[in-house]
Amino acid sequence: MRRMLNFKLTKFEIFIWIFSLISLSVSYLLTDSTLLFLLSTMIGVTALVFLAKGEPLGQVLTIIFSTLYAIIAYELRYYSEVITYLGMTMPSAFIALLIWLKNPFLKNKSVVRIEKLTRKKILASLVLTPVVTSLFFLILKNLSTPYLLISTISIATSFLAALMMFFRSRHYAIFYALNDLVLIILWLLATWRDLSYFPMVICFIIFFINDSYAYFSWKKLNIIQMGSLNS
Repeated sequence: MRRMLNFKLTKFEIFIWIFSLISLSVSYLLTDSTLLFLLSTMIGVTALVFLAKGEPLGQVLTIIFSTLYAIIAYELRYYSEVITYLGMTMPSAFIALLIWLKNPFLKNKSVVRIEKLTRKKILASLVLTPVVTSLFFLILKNLSTPYLLISTISIATSFLAALMMFFRSRHYAIFYALNDLVLIILWLLATWRDLSYFPMVICFIIFFINDSYAYFSWKKLNIIQMGSLNS
């Protein structure tokens, strides 16, 4: 626990975090939304801030966010999101948490040691992703899930992001950013029917900004780590 609390945010990261929280709060106040929406989105954004720094605390917050988000998705019959976050994102975050804690960059440091994406890992991703996506597609189809194609794409991008988390690769942020774009569309469709879901659109726009930053943050972290090992 002590290692997970050993972190520092830059001024820019604090700015992104505060901007994200304010944006979510404003969207909540302007719509007939619920406190559960506000709480879940704020936790989710905070998780991304720490994931961008390679901090295990981000995985802990992701587990909490996944639970709350799944409840919201269930109410709208977005079973793909329920299955994705309870059956994939939440357990993946727990596994990634254990992996990250066992692989710190330096002893007694909280930041995870970043690894290169090897050919074997790429091959494993190319083989596993179609299999897992096809399996979930059949499940979602039997559940009469709305917007099946969009939901299936969400499954694929989420699974790839989870794999990259396990591999400790900065490419996790690319696939989460792609997933954010998919979810922006999904929640826009929900908002068309009920304006109270609009905060979720804002949420994933904010997520996209944070995940985009995370890719460059990890790239910078990787350069620093490589420099430290070579010095």
